[in-house]
Amino acid sequence: MSALADEDWDIEISAKNNLLDLKLKDVWHYRDLLLLLVRRDFVSFYKQTILGPIWFFVQPIITILFYTLVFGNLAGIPVDGLPKPLFYLAGTIIWNYFAECLTKTSTVFRDNSGLLGKVYFPRLIMPLSIVLSNLIKFGVQFLLFIILYIIYLFKDAGITPNAFVLLLPLLIVMIAALGLGLGMIISAVTTKYRDLAFIVSFGVPLLMYTTTVIFPLSVAEAKYPAYSWLVKFNPITAIIETFRYSLLGKGSFSWDLMGYSLIITVIILITGTIIFNKVEKTFVDTV
Repeated sequence: MSALADEDWDIEISAKNNLLDLKLKDVWHYRDLLLLLVRRDFVSFYKQTILGPIWFFVQPIITILFYTLVFGNLAGIPVDGLPKPLFYLAGTIIWNYFAECLTKTSTVFRDNSGLLGKVYFPRLIMPLSIVLSNLIKFGVQFLLFIILYIIYLFKDAGITPNAFVLLLPLLIVMIAALGLGLGMIISAVTTKYRDLAFIVSFGVPLLMYTTTVIFPLSVAEAKYPAYSWLVKFNPITAIIETFRYSLLGKGSFSWDLMGYSLIITVIILITGTIIFNKVEKTFVDTV
């Protein structure tokens, strides 16, 4: 018995864990699995398609063309004097990253129930793989933004980056944490109540209209002051507005809103972690 007690074990599985414990040491130990899952998610997106990875460009291009036609030209919504395609693309790539992280993480237990019920590995790897694989997609779409950005720079369209561009890494981490945190909260509930998955599927696109993807915050405050608080205090709004302001030099920026958004993000991530860690122990019984 003493010989067993003195042995060093690679993995120790215990029934009681701290609800705030992210098991990052275990995640690092299973980093090869994490990379494989990221590769699987990324490759499966364009596998057996004609255009392949080009679809990562097609989606935002079609989206900004639609927004420019409908919201920019027909509805005539101002965009702070910025080029409409650049304005819409800046908001779209940020929103797409959040929406993809949220929707895919929200069904992670249900979609991987067969794997999770048979093999042990840190369950956090599944939502993390979703966040990282969508980060690759975000990087591809951000490249499209940079190409369009350079074109308008040569056209002298009045766009000027500023020092706030240094906040870009923080903005990306914040939008990923928001999608991850909310997704983990919803995934815990959908193990028991499947109806929530249907609500998420049509609710997330509607949620976009409470952000500044298709209109600047100044327009919401000027035209709809009674409802602008819904947009202003949406934590995603500060991220999108700061992203635009840092790269395009126009729009609105507020340290107060950024601080508020950061606090809400941390609260959601902590809450999601607690609920996820609590449910992962018993999800097999309910999924």
